[in-house]
Amino acid sequence: MKRENKIKVYRVLVAVFLCLWAVSGMRASAQNATSILDKAASAYEDSNGLTAFFTMQTRSDVQKVSESFDGTVDIKGDKFVLKTPDMITWFDGTTQWSFVERNEEVNVSTPTGEELQATNPALLLRSYKKGFTAKYKGESTAPNGKAAYDIELVPKKKSDIVRVELQIEKFSGLPASIAVFSKNGISSTIRISKMKTGVNQPDSFFVFNEKDYPDAEIVDLR
Repeated sequence: MKRENKIKVYRVLVAVFLCLWAVSGMRASAQNATSILDKAASAYEDSNGLTAFFTMQTRSDVQKVSESFDGTVDIKGDKFVLKTPDMITWFDGTTQWSFVERNEEVNVSTPTGEELQATNPALLLRSYKKGFTAKYKGESTAPNGKAAYDIELVPKKKSDIVRVELQIEKFSGLPASIAVFSKNGISSTIRISKMKTGVNQPDSFFVFNEKDYPDAEIVDLR
């Protein structure tokens, strides 16, 4: 899968992680997607950082390839560090660094307004009514065998995202799986295995440190 496509997918995945973590702080007792997401916005603002462990499977219909791997994401406010087997991405709220191990290369960028929505859950949750149509799809069985609620987000305007399908455990309120479908033919499914909340990492944790990667080539895309 092309590197630029992977980076786009990872940005979307972070947004969904953040959104679902906010939802995980409450129980989805009402069959109303709007009320669930409204409460999620408030829950997120009261957060104190998190670490999530996940397995992700991605597929490209265009390239006819798929892959599966494990990863972690650390989140605090609109900052995050996303780690997968071949890439680490840092975002400090303004600047984003993406380190590709096999190339020893770091791409430095400043996300656009649309990309910020994909990395800042507060923006996403506050504006989803304008940007997305939220639908409650019913109940299903999560991959872990537990009962779950299904919610779908569909963009109202043209976007890289075609739709996002969320599966939330009915009784615990924890996110069970996430599926993101993009117009470029890439689909990704995440299964969260473990989540820790109250992980208050220092701000410096979310900034790329050149001293830790002395041989990396820095490519400034700003």
